[in-house]
Amino acid sequence: MADYKMLAIDLGASSGRGIVGKFDGKKLSLEENHRFSNDPVTMAGTFYWDIMRIFFEIENSIRKCSLSEDKDIKSIGIDTWGVDFGFLDRQGRLLGNPVHYRDGRTVGIQDYAFTKVDRKRLYGETGIAFMDFNSIFQLAALLKEDAHALDRADKLLFIPDLLNYFLTGKAVTEYSVASTGGLLDVKTRGWAMDIIRDMGIPTGIFTEIAQPGTVLGKLLPDIAEHTGISEANVVHVAAHDTASAVVSVPAEGDEFIYISSGTWSLMGTELNDAITTEEACKCGFTNEGGAEGKIRFLRNIMGLWLEQESKRQWAREGKQFTYDQLSDMAMASKPLQSLINPDDPSFMAPGNLPRRIKEFCEKTGQHVPENEGEVVRCIFESLALKYRWTVENMDAMMGRRTPFINIVGGGTKEPPLCRFTAEACGRPVYAGPTEATAIGNLAVQLMAAGEINGLAEARQVVRDSFDIKRYDPANTEMWDEGYERFVKLI
Repeated sequence: MADYKMLAIDLGASSGRGIVGKFDGKKLSLEENHRFSNDPVTMAGTFYWDIMRIFFEIENSIRKCSLSEDKDIKSIGIDTWGVDFGFLDRQGRLLGNPVHYRDGRTVGIQDYAFTKVDRKRLYGETGIAFMDFNSIFQLAALLKEDAHALDRADKLLFIPDLLNYFLTGKAVTEYSVASTGGLLDVKTRGWAMDIIRDMGIPTGIFTEIAQPGTVLGKLLPDIAEHTGISEANVVHVAAHDTASAVVSVPAEGDEFIYISSGTWSLMGTELNDAITTEEACKCGFTNEGGAEGKIRFLRNIMGLWLEQESKRQWAREGKQFTYDQLSDMAMASKPLQSLINPDDPSFMAPGNLPRRIKEFCEKTGQHVPENEGEVVRCIFESLALKYRWTVENMDAMMGRRTPFINIVGGGTKEPPLCRFTAEACGRPVYAGPTEATAIGNLAVQLMAAGEINGLAEARQVVRDSFDIKRYDPANTEMWDEGYERFVKLI
């Protein structure tokens, strides 16, 4: 039997890829067919996504399929970051490039927004942790600056939905990406129309919501002609990239903790119903949508940004290291000498992070890291302890002790961090797969086609197809002492 072939378009904040997935009935394999840079642009003081260029590159990826042995792809799915959106007018034309979530228009907007909608009510109904770039705050900022800003807008579409519209001409909103912005009712999974109305946002711009695994349709005739692909279906995957990554978590059963580990660490679990208690809000937990109508109850943690930006700083100083070299230097350093709160605001901006880490340690009366290895060990150990803080808070809210942790994504390439996580959290860690987002994207395409039956079977396919490494806890007394010091820093 011939392989079932699909194309996953996986878009990140700095780059995008086209990945062809091939499924033989039991195992899934991946092959990258296109990679491109995603370069936002500042114009007249506003930071935009270059959506036309992104779409051009998506067409290139589809075209490469038509010019290869993959011309028989059966479906196409797109996943991206969350919260950002574009507008269509009444003729279906794009109203300007979508604004980037890092644009400065939302700085300080929360205080204004909470004069419209009480913060306790907003969290209780949407379940979304408060961050300036949430979609609802972006819209509030737009209307605060210009009350008529949306007069010409007929539809709002999130980035993957906008790209799907360009491909198919159909304007539909996918559930998981819509859930990231504070605009959905976390109980009904529909639009929080009372919240939207009270915020002053026109309710008519919001479209039908589709669940992951819904087939949207074929490519428009002109797109099919440009790309050479006419029969493939465009599918609503779990369009928020973290939602796709969670689909690929190779866990057995329902009780698991995941870390989607990369520049950010998204640490959470999968629930049938949201947790919107005051404690959840205070601890910064958010309730986002996932495949099969699930709730991704999770927390944003700074992640490997700390190591990545430190490596860039050392390169600026003329010291070139590979990540493997930095890991070796970290493991050669003394354990638990220095700890930081990874989510301290001082670590958010680019620049000299090693210096800021040393300043944090000095200010808190700790050993100040003396070399690159000690800095990286401090980062890894502090992340592992922040994971422990997170998982213990989650367990308390759910009334259970989750037996193990799954790490997926780029962080699986950092064995010291995986090992430290197992030791600090006192439970086994399963690391892999690395290409979690693309795998989850492809798995939902297979679910839409009926090739696999639901999340449980998708996760079995992941276990059968990709190497998963286990790390067991050790040195628990040492980590217990380190945790006592760590909690005083947050």
